[in-house]
Amino acid sequence: MYKRVLLKLSGEQLAGKFDSGIDAEFCGWLADQIRQASDAGSQVVVMVGGGNYARGAQLAGHGIKRVTADHVGMLATMMNAIAVTDIFEANGVATRCLSNIFAQQVAESFSFRLAEKHLQAGRVVIVAGGIGRPYLTTDTAAVSLALELDCGVVMKATKVDGVYDKDPTKYDDATKMPALTYQQAVEDSQIQVMDKAAMALAMDHKMPIVVFNAIGEGNIARVAKGEPVGTLIS
Repeated sequence: MYKRVLLKLSGEQLAGKFDSGIDAEFCGWLADQIRQASDAGSQVVVMVGGGNYARGAQLAGHGIKRVTADHVGMLATMMNAIAVTDIFEANGVATRCLSNIFAQQVAESFSFRLAEKHLQAGRVVIVAGGIGRPYLTTDTAAVSLALELDCGVVMKATKVDGVYDKDPTKYDDATKMPALTYQQAVEDSQIQVMDKAAMALAMDHKMPIVVFNAIGEGNIARVAKGEPVGTLIS
């Protein structure tokens, strides 16, 4: 059982059955899944992406500076975070949204001490704005935040049930790997489940990452309990 976990969710996952925006029904189900982990004794930090609204790297160009594009991506994560906070609260999961970009009208500004206070009080903490700086993905922000808040593991939610030696959506003979080393994950160009900067940061500080399918019933709680779900990168 991990005392504290960080769950990384992509914007695409929050869109659920829609092409963009938020799938409130799915997020309500997600609240119940996170409640299971909390009830079992794990404190939960959530880092959300923003790809269901905007991706900084894709927006850059044609007059839009990369820094500006990344700021748009951070604002997309803010929209997700405040919406998911409301949905979790409506489903009986005490939740607070903290932001790494300044937006006091809609979210509390992130600080280590404030996040600790909310977690110690049994609340789920959702962090918006990534790491608050351009050129860094929310994957890298997730690993950095997990280290800052002394989480036991980064739970990287994906659409597949772990890491494969090649894309399982394209190759029928793709083989799932139950475990691999940081070195393998960083060096193998076929492994693209998380960006290499995030992997390297985790490797430098020995932060384990579990890549798993969050859509499976009870999977979030199972990973938080330390059960062998998905692929462990360590």
